[in-house]
Amino acid sequence: MSDSILVTLDGARHDADAPFLHADDLAAVRGDGIFETLLVRGGRARCVRLHLERLGRSATAMGLPAPDEGEWRRAVDAAVSMWTQERGTAGEALLRLVYTRGREHGYAPTSYLTVEAVPERVASARADGVSVVTLDRGFSIDLAARAPWQLLGAKTLSYATNMAALRHAASEGYDDVIFVSSEGVVLEGPRSSVVAVYGDTLVTPPPEIGILESTTVRAVFDLASSEGWKTKADLLRPADLVAADSVWLMSSVTLAARVTHLNRYVMPAPQDLDMIPELVNRAISDEQN
Repeated sequence: MSDSILVTLDGARHDADAPFLHADDLAAVRGDGIFETLLVRGGRARCVRLHLERLGRSATAMGLPAPDEGEWRRAVDAAVSMWTQERGTAGEALLRLVYTRGREHGYAPTSYLTVEAVPERVASARADGVSVVTLDRGFSIDLAARAPWQLLGAKTLSYATNMAALRHAASEGYDDVIFVSSEGVVLEGPRSSVVAVYGDTLVTPPPEIGILESTTVRAVFDLASSEGWKTKADLLRPADLVAADSVWLMSSVTLAARVTHLNRYVMPAPQDLDMIPELVNRAISDEQN
């Protein structure tokens, strides 16, 4: 029996163990849809505004009808309320928003939300960090500008390559992946963004090179800038990561996982291991996000 909660956009709950998605939904047959993943902590979904804004940008890139932000926000509140009523507010949960083109022959889009427990791997990644291998993503950093139909900046359901990369990394003894372009430029992880720390400066690759704009990094950089950090989006190469004081994989649910090994190279631990995780935790707690 599933422990997940399944909610449609009207706020109605459905049996998570009963059939829900039609077999000809384009999400299933072609990966034709978008999604967002949010952390639920303390009985509240985090960075809802940033995620709904990105859902809208992804919908535009995909040619999907613009999502009604108010409608989605009400559904988010309903789903989180159902979860906390059953589980309380002490733990964390993973909230996923899914928006697909719908069934294959001219039906309306499909929209739903799920809430489930945070995967066990998250606690380990936060506490112990992750070993990372760099893998070729197979495209140039100018591809997004030349070929917008590649949807490189949209958060689509087409994650087969990302999951294959993670399986390959695991087979080689690594926890995670950092993709690099055909020029050897650092891109992103299969489910995270890269942030390198140099003294009082935080650096992340720019979205223009064909990567997803991170809601977590945006929230962190906004807070960091207000507290005197220098932040910038700039091109990085693996050698730049090796030269950093520390490197982090940031995402909405794991939040901040320190890169402990990069291609078998042991990354030095910063003097204050808690500084970046604490910054991330405060950033996602901002009610304005």
